[in-house]
Amino acid sequence: MNQLEQKLKAKIREIPDFPTQGVSFKDITTLLRDGAAFHLAVKELAERYRARQPDLVVGIESRGFLLGAPIAYELGCGVEVVRKPGKLPASKIRVEYDLEYGKDALEIHQDAITPGQRVLLVDDLLATGGTSWAAAELVRRLGGEILGFAFLIELAYLHGRRRLAGYPVETLITYEL
Repeated sequence: MNQLEQKLKAKIREIPDFPTQGVSFKDITTLLRDGAAFHLAVKELAERYRARQPDLVVGIESRGFLLGAPIAYELGCGVEVVRKPGKLPASKIRVEYDLEYGKDALEIHQDAITPGQRVLLVDDLLATGGTSWAAAELVRRLGGEILGFAFLIELAYLHGRRRLAGYPVETLITYEL
């Protein structure tokens, strides 16, 4: 573990048995409220994609908004959001994806991305990769060029990178079993 990861990981609060028995929830609110740690995380994730020159950062519902907007600001580009159904007011497209027990869906405005726009997708946590894959599918359907994914945390033992194969994936904190 490098120094940056150690510093940021120390700011993450772990809550055992939340939301269900056996799960150790990684609470990022403790990192976000520490101005220096939040700034460090945003700057580091932005720096990893600066040379790729994104036109747009897409924050994934909902904690991805908290990281996506300041990363977009840092990179000097626009920001867009991918939301759960029923949250966007204008014409939108939707993609459904499988969960362990059922289905879920994400939406984006139809005019959110113009064909050829260079897009960075951002979320707080990479677990199984299902939500990130669905967000990427929305970007692809609108003709966006996906530059990669940026996450604060990766739960490596859930193998989410496999679902995102073919795209660069950057994370700052990794949890192994």
